[in-house]
Amino acid sequence: MDKISVLISQEAIETRIQEMADRINRDYAGQKVHLIGILKGSVFFLCELAKRLTVPTTMDFMSVSSYGAGTEFQGRVKIVMDLSESIEGKHVILVEDIIDSGNTLAYLLPILKSRGPESLRLITLLDKPERREKEVPVEESGFVIPNAYVVGYGLDYGQKYRNLPYIGIVEVQKGENNG
Repeated sequence: MDKISVLISQEAIETRIQEMADRINRDYAGQKVHLIGILKGSVFFLCELAKRLTVPTTMDFMSVSSYGAGTEFQGRVKIVMDLSESIEGKHVILVEDIIDSGNTLAYLLPILKSRGPESLRLITLLDKPERREKEVPVEESGFVIPNAYVVGYGLDYGQKYRNLPYIGIVEVQKGENNG
C-alpha cells in the first residue's frame, strides 16, 4: 500500500477555489466566460470552480498527452481530444490541475491563441515552479507546492487516488504490486 501524507487539506482547497472564483466574478462582471479543462486531472478543480462562478459560464474539455506511459516528458505533445466548439471571440480561462515543467502548456497556449479568443487566461490549482522547463503565463495559482509527487483532487498515480478530497504526497512502497 502506498503511503500518502496530506499536503493541502480539503478545507484549504475549497477556501482557495472560492477566492479564485471571486476574482473571476469581479474580473468578468457583466461578461461570459468559457472554461476549458485539460482532462483528466482538471475535472475536480474545474467543476468546483464553475459551481462558485456567478458570471455566465460555458465549458469545454481537451485531452493532451505529453508523458506517454511514464512520468517524464517525452519531448512530444499530442492533442488526444480537441475542443468541441470554437473559442473565437470568447473570454477563455484555461483550467489546469497542476503546472510543473510547462512543456504541455508551452505547446498548447499558442494553438489556443491562434483560434481567436477575445482573451485567454491560464489558472491552475497547483504550481510546481521548481520543475519548470518552459515559462508559461500563469495568471493565478491556487497553491505553490514543492517538487514532490502529489495525488488527490484529480491528480493520480497510475490512475489511482484521483478521488481523494485533499492533495497528498504519495510515497510508493517498494516491493509491492502497485497496479
